[in-house]
Amino acid sequence: MQEIIVRTWNELQHELYKDSWNGELGRFRSRCAFRGLSDAGYRLETTLIRLRGSFMELENHLLRNFKKYAHRNVVSGNSIWHWLAVAQHSGLPTRLLDWTYSPFCAMHFATSDLDKFDTDGAVWAVNYVRTHRLLPESLKLPLEQEGANVFTVEMLSESVKTLDELAGLCEAPFALFFEPPSMDDRIVNQFAFFSVMSDPKAVLDDWLVQHPQIARRIIIPAKLKWEVRDKLDQANITERVLFPGLDGLSRWLRRHYSPRQDGMTENQIPADLRFFGFPQKASNE
Repeated sequence: MQEIIVRTWNELQHELYKDSWNGELGRFRSRCAFRGLSDAGYRLETTLIRLRGSFMELENHLLRNFKKYAHRNVVSGNSIWHWLAVAQHSGLPTRLLDWTYSPFCAMHFATSDLDKFDTDGAVWAVNYVRTHRLLPESLKLPLEQEGANVFTVEMLSESVKTLDELAGLCEAPFALFFEPPSMDDRIVNQFAFFSVMSDPKAVLDDWLVQHPQIARRIIIPAKLKWEVRDKLDQANITERVLFPGLDGLSRWLRRHYSPRQDGMTENQIPADLRFFGFPQKASNE
């Protein structure tokens, strides 16, 4: 698996959009799923795995009780995939991982935690087309019939009825990506979709190491995070947009007005940035 350490904003953009040219379409269309992590040391563990203990035994109990107590009108369908999507989106520990089609959204999540600004971050880029070439034949077929690169919950619902059935399709673990229903503005604004492993105890980065041509990990050094963060804010890639509502607005304002903690002085700012008038006085607007 390829790991790249970028040094500048321009290098970061180059790596995020690398190999995005699609000759068949004559367009720049990346086939990567992106996931931003505030700490490059974090693994691609699901929230279910992070429960530790006998988490595999808890999966069915969590889902059963979520279905029992959740209002039925929050789910647009009654398949396991509809329920998993809503449960993950609502914060229930599941075997799903959140991804985005947007490299800028991934950069946001790699730089949104101010407590991690002394730590290198990372953006994972996983080619979902290459990932799906490794699927069991019974799952490749619906993608080919639809001419699709990523599953919808409806497509999965027709092909796989239960999680046990998913695991039984192949002895070796496999991964797939699917899009949730556009259940609210957060899903839409984050350009979000999910990955799932057929084996709930399998960690995706272990699987990716076995298939090194599928993924890249782009390291954002701690010293670059402030520049990335400020430029994302200027581009309106913020909590206010990605988490519509008062909670997102409050999260954005809290971070936006937090003072910089590393005490960078003007002499430490790169010369090309000082040329444009950095550092600027803090604005109260």
